[in-house]
Amino acid sequence: MITPVILCGGSGTRLWPLSRKLYPKQFISLVNDNTLFQNTILRLSKEVANPIVVCNEEYRFLAAEQLRLINKHSKNIILEPISKNTAPAIALAALSAGNDTLLLVLPADHVIEDEEYFNKLVLEAVPLAESGKLVTFGIVPTKAHTGYGYIKSGRKLDIGLVVDQFMEKPSTQNAKKYFESGEYYWNSGIFLFNSSRYLEELNKFRPNIYQACKNSIQGIKSDFNFLRVDKARFEECPRESVDFAVMENTEDAVVIAMDAGWSDVGSWSSLWDITNKDKNGNVIHGDVIIHNSNNSFIRSDDKMVAAIGVDNLVIAATKDVVMIANKDNAQDVNIIVKELQDSKRNEWETHREVYRPWGKYDLIDYGNRYQVKKITVKPGAALSLQKHQHRAEHWIVVIGTAKVTKGEKTLLLAENESVYIPIGVVHALENPGESDLELIEIQSGAYLGEDDIIRLQDRYGREIINKN
Repeated sequence: MITPVILCGGSGTRLWPLSRKLYPKQFISLVNDNTLFQNTILRLSKEVANPIVVCNEEYRFLAAEQLRLINKHSKNIILEPISKNTAPAIALAALSAGNDTLLLVLPADHVIEDEEYFNKLVLEAVPLAESGKLVTFGIVPTKAHTGYGYIKSGRKLDIGLVVDQFMEKPSTQNAKKYFESGEYYWNSGIFLFNSSRYLEELNKFRPNIYQACKNSIQGIKSDFNFLRVDKARFEECPRESVDFAVMENTEDAVVIAMDAGWSDVGSWSSLWDITNKDKNGNVIHGDVIIHNSNNSFIRSDDKMVAAIGVDNLVIAATKDVVMIANKDNAQDVNIIVKELQDSKRNEWETHREVYRPWGKYDLIDYGNRYQVKKITVKPGAALSLQKHQHRAEHWIVVIGTAKVTKGEKTLLLAENESVYIPIGVVHALENPGESDLELIEIQSGAYLGEDDIIRLQDRYGREIINKN
């Protein structure tokens, strides 16, 4: 049986303001009701095992919740304490899976339109992987693209082609030559190989990576449905991609050509390319009204957007940002993100709506010495037992029932009831009901940052901070 390995540590910002550092594109619904991460798993045939997910520490609760929603969560998330690129990430999965397991390595943020054909190609590649080959799936190029790495194919095999060479992202001139030759494929980052063979080749070419990962996995611990590797040992691991570490060095690399409607959704223009359009070439998502407009991508996740007489634009509206760009220049969004970073604004990193293991909160308003949040707590979930040194909180229940710990007291609050939590008082919030709890939180004080939380107890394995 094939075991999928889903790599979801990327933090791409080329789709900002939708995709941000702490809420990247793989966890966003872009092409249908599911997220790219969920689609990556759901497109696989039923014959494959539950996936192994290799995930950055920062995304653990996002990944866990999205797996739970599609019934694929079974203590199968390996947490990287620090990102070390794809070669170590795959090594952790291979070591976890055990000897001679067929691993199908998949980035979490790609789109594949022809899922039936994709699964057919994977099954066709199984004999190659079982014989010890390291299979990669090369995308049949549709144009001379400079944004992808390329794979040069060699002699033909019964199944697939020998890999002659991996190429870096080319110049415009070289991309044209690659495209016209018919010998080159885009590097998809999708692989199929035997776990033991991958580790054997990794140990052969990058023994330092192999040994660091092996040492790290020996200290693995189960923590609230996550698998945590030994942090100190993993930090010693070099940072390197699977292409550089293994695929460019092995003599057993094989490429299978794939023409399945693939996209890495790497930019706003590529998202426009793969999304259904109206008769005027517009992609519309959310509360949008257009008139006399063409060839544009317009998405609103919050407010109503009206567009009149626009052409070839990207308009993306979230709760806290409206981004407008010419579609041909939308890749320059990275310049804006860098500007936000340099000026220490948080819009490059987080959304106004922030997800937590217990639910989410939406920062509705803020000002000098106050801020207002709408808090949603999932059924049976609870915020940590905590206190604050600099702020007081006032909770007003809007929907549901809240179980509140306030010092030595435990209270049950119904709709339209409230409680005041003074500075320094130990408190907790729990949803004992069977539907979402919604409340308004009003914070007041000299400092309102998220780091003013002294966490005393937590059911989700987050760090306990006790400054008593």
